This record gives sequence, C-alpha cells and structure tokens, in this order.
Amino acid sequence: MEKNSIAQIATVVVLLGALGVALIRKTGLHPLEAQARQDPQDTITATLAAARAGDVKTYLSEFAGPMEASLRQALVETTEPAFADYLKRSNAAIKGVAISEPEGISSGEVKVRVEYVYQDRNEAQTMYLEKRPGGWKISRTDGDQRVKTLIPYGTPVK
Repeated sequence: MEKNSIAQIATVVVLLGALGVALIRKTGLHPLEAQARQDPQDTITATLAAARAGDVKTYLSEFAGPMEASLRQALVETTEPAFADYLKRSNAAIKGVAISEPEGISSGEVKVRVEYVYQDRNEAQTMYLEKRPGGWKISRTDGDQRVKTLIPYGTPVK
C-alpha cells in the first residue's frame, strides 16, 4: 500500500472514532455515563420517575449513605414487588412537583427544596445531595412540611 492510502485510512478511522465518541456523549449511551446525573435536579426528577414507575433498582441507585442503607433494609424486610407497589402508591397522588435551584452547602453537597402538589394540599421537603463519582445522590431529607395554598389544585377558573 502507498503512504497516501495508509494516511487516508488512518484519517478516516480517527474521524469515525471521534464521531462515535461525540455520539456516545450526546445520546448518553455510554454504560458508565448513563447513570451519571449532571445536576441535582436531574437526580430528583429521576428518583420521582423511578418511584412512579415502581422501578426499585433505579430508585435505590439515586441514594447514598445512611439513607440508601435504610431503603435497602426496607427492601430486605419486604419483597421487591411489594416495595415497588409501595413506591407507586406513595407517588400516585402527586399532581406536580416544583424543584428549586440547588443551594450550595459545601463543595460537594447541596440542598434543594422540593414542593409536591397534591389535589388538596402542597408539601415541601428539603433534600440534601452529595456529588459522587456516579453523579449526584440523595444523602438525606428533612421531614415534609405542609405548605399553605391559596387556590387548591384543580379549582375551576371563573
């Protein structure tokens, strides 16, 4: 083969490789990056979606530390289908969610206020997330607080 042919083939291979890397990053298909959450709100959204779907594995993967250990212990004390059903039932009444901007606590920890909208009330909860190698993980939460609503969800507009 000529030097020019080898150079052209090498160039095509390098360009295809670069294109492949770009596609993997853009589409999130890379197995190591698929679970990584770029910001805390993504983690919270993924957690809520997993709970609504009853996806126990994904739900548990969004937690870290003692909270993760506690949830895994709850799973051990029941069955996976029962835990999935619990997740679905506990999230079925939620009509909407408002997630605030993260507030930095330290270089690797933030707190985020999450407000849940129900038919008859709103409840707010503060979630604390830690930056881990796999992305942001929920490490602890404060208890729910009832939020006074001026107009209940679903009130007809006059």
